[in-house]
Amino acid sequence: MMQNKTEFTAELLLWRHADAEDGSPDSGRALTKKGLKQARQVAEWLRPRLPSDCLILASPAKRAQQTAAALELAYTTEARIDVQASIADIVAATGWPRRKGAVLVVGHQPRLGQVAAALLAGEQADWTIRKGALWWFSDRAGDTILRAVVSPDLV
Repeated sequence: MMQNKTEFTAELLLWRHADAEDGSPDSGRALTKKGLKQARQVAEWLRPRLPSDCLILASPAKRAQQTAAALELAYTTEARIDVQASIADIVAATGWPRRKGAVLVVGHQPRLGQVAAALLAGEQADWTIRKGALWWFSDRAGDTILRAVVSPDLV
């Protein structure tokens, strides 16, 4: 049976943590007041659109945990998407594109931008996902589609 070309079989959402304080240790950096606002803004846009069966994975870094918490939904802390993660680590953690359904990754630059480049351009490049921004990808019969880019200053 042929798959309907309009049916999305897998969805991957990449959400970069919002604005964070400087300092060390890096893993303990918290969101700034601006970052908390950014996280709430994107969460408010995302919450009604997020598929109900979405798996939400957050880096163990404090700023990613705080960003994910803004959704007010259950999420899993995933060490494979921490600050030191590779593209392969993130793809393995999400199961993209074999895993059916949606996965939201709350993580870090430069890896999230590199994952976005690999998905859309098919090669590694240093693309930037702005602080607090969300990029939403879907797989449709083997084609990767960029469905939305949401920036906190636009919602």
